[in-house]
Amino acid sequence: MPDTSEVFDNDAPEPALAAGEAAPVSKSERIGSLDFIRGLAVMGILAANIIAFGQPFSAYMYPDGFLVPDGDPGGWQWIAQFVLIDGKMRGLFTLLFGAGLYLFMERSWARGETRWLQARRLFWLGLFGLFHFFVIWRGDILFYYAVIGLVVLLALRWTVSVQWKVGLFSYIAGAVLYALMMAPLPFVADTPLGEGDNFSEMRAGLAAPKTAALAADEAETALISAGEFTGLVAHRIENNLTEPLANLMLFGLETLPLMLMGAALYRMGMFSGEFDAQRMRFWGWTGVIAGALAHLAIGLWIQASGFTYYGTLAAFVGFSVLPRLVMVIGLAAVLVLYAPYATGWLSERIRAAGRAAFTNYLGTSVLMIVLFHGWGFGLYGKLNRPELYGIVIGTCAIMLLWSKPWLDNFRYGPLEWLWRCLTYGKLFALKK
Repeated sequence: MPDTSEVFDNDAPEPALAAGEAAPVSKSERIGSLDFIRGLAVMGILAANIIAFGQPFSAYMYPDGFLVPDGDPGGWQWIAQFVLIDGKMRGLFTLLFGAGLYLFMERSWARGETRWLQARRLFWLGLFGLFHFFVIWRGDILFYYAVIGLVVLLALRWTVSVQWKVGLFSYIAGAVLYALMMAPLPFVADTPLGEGDNFSEMRAGLAAPKTAALAADEAETALISAGEFTGLVAHRIENNLTEPLANLMLFGLETLPLMLMGAALYRMGMFSGEFDAQRMRFWGWTGVIAGALAHLAIGLWIQASGFTYYGTLAAFVGFSVLPRLVMVIGLAAVLVLYAPYATGWLSERIRAAGRAAFTNYLGTSVLMIVLFHGWGFGLYGKLNRPELYGIVIGTCAIMLLWSKPWLDNFRYGPLEWLWRCLTYGKLFALKK
């Protein structure tokens, strides 16, 4: 996750205040608020991923993929997660990653470094991601963040206008492509349309991918439940060797544009308080509300359709991509405005969780396999949706409890420190 610690060395004096005037929010405080947003995002990502940690992967979208009754009568919890969490936390994270890529290079260029330093940083991130995917959990995002980050690295010298336009238009083009690929599927698979002569062959062909996905879940479930750790790793290498590349293609049309837009928004001054606050507040809330309403409409349609396999797939990958962009940028704007004023004890702990987001992200995966795999507590496939959300609450509490005391005594999170040492090829002091 992007490291913002270097922005806090600004020793310029603050301007004098008139009597009774409130202190302005400084640029360093604004950029420091990225840690607050990142802390919320890393906890939100766990809320999105928890179903795929504790149940088969297909259950992430498809409620019938649960191995036990899902505990969600009417699917209202599914809808709430779809509207508020799914894709939004990853989108926020991706925007911040793009901003962090430029922030890192801005500081590096000032020291006379080249883009090779960032390339080494992303290379190590990619190796972390592959280890995460094959050894810990298949839901990794770090590998394709690293690969797409290398592409964005080539575009960091573009003008801010070009970065923003290419990012925005390529995102829209990707959203149209996703919709063209996914939107027809539920109509063919689940409605009388698929019974006609023109679509009957296509409908029959859709049965095989669904069967294959559920069968793959069964094979992995057996290994996880039996606690076959080495067998599970071998199974992933044998059966999922190319999946990181497939994920790269699947998510690239969304991730690459968001990283470009994140870099552009950083350069425009959105994260440092240079946008007009009133307009930013209006458009931010407009984006959040409009995006949420669009997601709600999609969710209600999926509910009325019975939460079918291809219906839920189309909702996630086809219909919600454009509303997701509106909501992600709206959330980013609102959080940037309000984060500097969140100064209580909880807010400080959220910031600390954001500063240690890399450790919290991978550490959460380790904790989840201890809880769910057969060699650990063996809870895989046994908890319903509300019970899994209880795991989320407990794990977020752990993030908040450990991160601040650690960073009060150490300069970086454990994995942030290791990543930094590998990037620069030397040991940095860890303890303050």
